Amino acid sequence: MDSLELIASLGKIIFFLMVLFSFFLFTVKSEKKMANRIFAIFLLVTALDLSGLFLIGFFMEHPNFRILKTSSTLLQMPLFYFYVLSVCYSDFRIKPKHWLHGALFLLFVLVFTITSISEQSLFYFSIVVEVQYFSYIFAVFHALKRYKTIYLENYSHADRTGYQWLFRITLFFCFAHVFVLLKMGALFLGSEGNLIQVLYIIISIVALFIICWFVLTALYNPHLFTGIKTGLVPVHSILREKETETEKDDETLEAIQKLLHFMENEKPYLDFELTLEKLASHLQIPDRDLSILINHHLGKHFFDFINEYRIDKAKEILENPDNRKLTILEIIYQVGFNSKSSFYTAFKKITHQTPTAYRKAALSQ
Repeated sequence: MDSLELIASLGKIIFFLMVLFSFFLFTVKSEKKMANRIFAIFLLVTALDLSGLFLIGFFMEHPNFRILKTSSTLLQMPLFYFYVLSVCYSDFRIKPKHWLHGALFLLFVLVFTITSISEQSLFYFSIVVEVQYFSYIFAVFHALKRYKTIYLENYSHADRTGYQWLFRITLFFCFAHVFVLLKMGALFLGSEGNLIQVLYIIISIVALFIICWFVLTALYNPHLFTGIKTGLVPVHSILREKETETEKDDETLEAIQKLLHFMENEKPYLDFELTLEKLASHLQIPDRDLSILINHHLGKHFFDFINEYRIDKAKEILENPDNRKLTILEIIYQVGFNSKSSFYTAFKKITHQTPTAYRKAALSQ
């Protein structure tokens, strides 16, 4: 089998994997229907693009299909960006303004239809594709950064699997795109055909790896993501809107005392699903005011603020000789954590010791 046959074979494998997985995403029962459907469409569009590896003759004989396949490249990154948003935000919906992201696709369909696809038009098209790619990659990382900030400011449990997953897969896309840039550079410099074929093979293998990894991760983690609400914004944005002063006035100090008193006496942090919205409801104050109070005036993320109380409670239990028989796992659930790893991470961050070492040192004294 020569390199061209290998590229075509890899292209077919990736194509059918994408089509099968997109069918799975369209039909699987899940609370994340919007995210699944967007990614399914993304896979189908990408599969259409990859079909050029083994259907070269077909597209040459049918120029309209070639125009559609070539122009569809401009839909991939907008769809991936929408997928990121749909995972980050549980109530994300496609709105009329989002259709503007398909303007470049329609523009080049029109241009290619009028002028036909030539080497010169493909050169300009590739430049537009690269500019669009890096623009959307920047937008994705910005969306992830915003999501992480809002999550830490509004949620107390440490399940940030969705953020980590999206961050990794975006890095993988960036890694794979390096080979695409190398291939473009080789074509521009007029390198030998063997080098370009090798780069095509590497791109195909990387794409195959990403798709297989995605499929296996999705199958073994069907409840991977927990999105936040689109209405939530970072505290610094609220401060700009309200032009809040940084100094603590008497009203602010009173509110802080009320919050700390409630935390000490009512112990809401023992609820592992505690959110800033829930706590605001208990205190009967607006969500935004509580967010400013904790994240701005107390200088802590809501996530860290709540977990400090949980760790203090855990230390209290570990220091008590009467609790020797309690396992670490039992203590974890008693103090409001919902996973062993998140408890150990938070405990070591605050005490610089593992829970077992802390207990041993405390009881020995």
